Amino acid sequence: MALLALLAACTTEPSRLAVYQKEGFEPDETFSRLFDASVEETCEAARRALLSQGYRLTTQVHDFVSGSKSFQPEGEVHVQIVFNVVCAPVGTGGKLATAYVSAVQDRYMLKKNPNSASVGVAAIGSLSIPLTASGDSLVKVASETIPAGRFYDRFFALMQHNLPMSAGEH
Repeated sequence: MALLALLAACTTEPSRLAVYQKEGFEPDETFSRLFDASVEETCEAARRALLSQGYRLTTQVHDFVSGSKSFQPEGEVHVQIVFNVVCAPVGTGGKLATAYVSAVQDRYMLKKNPNSASVGVAAIGSLSIPLTASGDSLVKVASETIPAGRFYDRFFALMQHNLPMSAGEH
């Protein structure tokens, strides 16, 4: 029995590592940016950046903004991006804030659900007439956090553009 377990362990594919084991936690893969602005100003800049790009705001409070945007890249494919921005104070002066941003991309496919029924008409005999209806639905097929990189760099640049003139970025 122990030999069987040992053989099974040796044949395990290295590509079957748990997803979290590939998580690098590298210092250059950052989902945050430091701004020379208050928490409120930083989150307001994030709110304006999302609105200017067609995102629909779902939640907004003084230190958190969330928004979503839908895309249809193909006929039966639907993609939704959900942005979450948390604004946290840095230090005690209230003049610096860090914006922590993550965006999740959900992918949906159209699933056709054919519904059929038969009707028997007793007066005529055993006549069955098929009645067909289709109830289509979107089914989530994938969900992933968009990796750090240029996508977020562009968002942070737009946030910087939306800060009040006296505020800046570090």
